[in-house]
Amino acid sequence: MTAELSLLADVGGTNTRVALAAGGVIDRASVRRFANADHAGLGAVLARFLDEAGRPACAAACIAVAGPVEDGIARLTNRDWIIDPAELARATGIGRVGVLNDLQAQGHALDRLNPSDLDQVIGVRASRARTGARLVVGVGTGFNSTAVIAGPGGSVVTASETGHTSLPLRTDDDVRLARHIEAAHHGFAGVEDVLSGRGLERLYAWHAAEAGRADRAPAQAIMAAMDSGGDALVEATGRHFVRLLGAVAGDLALSYLPFSGLFLIGGVARAFGPHLGRFGFAEAFADKGRFGPFMDQFPVFLVEDDYAALAGCAAYLATA
Repeated sequence: MTAELSLLADVGGTNTRVALAAGGVIDRASVRRFANADHAGLGAVLARFLDEAGRPACAAACIAVAGPVEDGIARLTNRDWIIDPAELARATGIGRVGVLNDLQAQGHALDRLNPSDLDQVIGVRASRARTGARLVVGVGTGFNSTAVIAGPGGSVVTASETGHTSLPLRTDDDVRLARHIEAAHHGFAGVEDVLSGRGLERLYAWHAAEAGRADRAPAQAIMAAMDSGGDALVEATGRHFVRLLGAVAGDLALSYLPFSGLFLIGGVARAFGPHLGRFGFAEAFADKGRFGPFMDQFPVFLVEDDYAALAGCAAYLATA
């Protein structure tokens, strides 16, 4: 018997990745990446993928979207796209279409990750078996998180928009940064305004201005300079980014108590992987005053699998 085919898509602010899955397993050779700017909407992306793949007959589709989902319809946060299952069904000819927030898809993927895809960032105080919630924190084009809570009927994967909560302010530098973001952008300093790819660029420009310079650089160039070392402005930017990331991750850990682990995902999180230790992520994560000792109960991992959202879509279709 031939395994049933499904169509999977991971829709980010910049690119969309599309793949086929057979029997709930991703065909990694089928994965294609499309620039969103080259297409009028997701329907056009999926139709192009199916045309190039020879129009395979898919029984279902699952779309992971970097934006809020309400009543099954998503609005992409960083692009003017509305993701409507009915419209996608017409564009693809697939009758069953599910839409998830991209972090929810990452949450559904946790049970499908290989141990080799996880780098431990923070260990835990005790070696006892871990039970309780898990938390996924995504840092890429945007920022978001989701809790994965085990229950008798299976895991519940929550939706949220934590990237648009208030940026934590602990130092005078943080306050000046927040005021700068408020004035330069939309009157509010949110987490995603700093902890994202574009946020890294803003943070670098702010540190340059603080030093009396007018330097600007794309995120990729900033990370390349960070990997090379020796640039004081880049080092200050990286240290500030990691401290804020640790503080936000710690806040989220206290909100959800992820005794079974907090999982960092996304391209920006992976790029910072080699620098989390030297820039003090663990110290910032645990910097919670009298609750500091409590924080060492939460193991933190960096997810290296770039296809986790697609795997989560396949897992969702298998259980929905």
